[in-house]
Amino acid sequence: MGIEAFRFDGKRALIVGGATGMGAACARVIKDLGAEVVVMDYAAVDLPGAKVIQVDLRDKDAIDAAVDECGGPVHALLSCAGVADGTPGIEKVNFIGARHLIERFINEGKMPKGSAVAMISSGAGLGWENNMPVIMELLETADFEAGAKWMEAHPDRANYLFTKQVICAYVAWKAYPFLRQGIRINATMPGPTDTPLARANADLWLAFGKDYRESLDIEASTPEEQAYPLVFLCSEAARHVNGISFVIDAGFVSAASTGAFDAPFVKMMMGRE
Repeated sequence: MGIEAFRFDGKRALIVGGATGMGAACARVIKDLGAEVVVMDYAAVDLPGAKVIQVDLRDKDAIDAAVDECGGPVHALLSCAGVADGTPGIEKVNFIGARHLIERFINEGKMPKGSAVAMISSGAGLGWENNMPVIMELLETADFEAGAKWMEAHPDRANYLFTKQVICAYVAWKAYPFLRQGIRINATMPGPTDTPLARANADLWLAFGKDYRESLDIEASTPEEQAYPLVFLCSEAARHVNGISFVIDAGFVSAASTGAFDAPFVKMMMGRE
């Protein structure tokens, strides 16, 4: 197939959370690669040539209306919406609403065979495998309402770290049943990235791995540097890639987990200490 495997000519792509940051970068990249682009977001979207649909992932009815307005087919669904700790409804934006939206498209046949889903988790999702018993309680909830009720009963889990761990587990859990329908699902786990959301939480988010980057004389990644791999995961070039959560952090986690760079808290996050 050659270079065409990386392109999206004749395909329709939906970017959820495409107003700013990594989502906006994904929308621009995949549009440049030939896709017809639909962007959903709560915030205003500025992407010439794209269909724009407003959605609030905290509201099931709003999600359903957005899915109906979008319709199908959707060949690439990039789930990029995310909010930080302290945001009301973080658990719905970061996972419960995103799951409902994805599964509506899949269950109603709006994503044909050969389509792909890509989600944005985070380096904060490291160690998700060690938290599987409680994560599975949420994953096994039947729908939006049941997931929301589970979170209401576990308010200590309504945080950024847990919701990002859940995304990684969801991708691994759904890789097989979705592929039986001809649809792949993967995620990325970005390291610090210079986005508006990261700048608003700079003391925590952009400080993560700063000493590693300084030792290499590199900066935090740009949104585009995170968008390229995410878009790739939805392309034909990645058609044998399924069920992975792909760390994109210039090698920080790999170096720390092997001791090549001294960052013991990374091993602690991964349950190796």
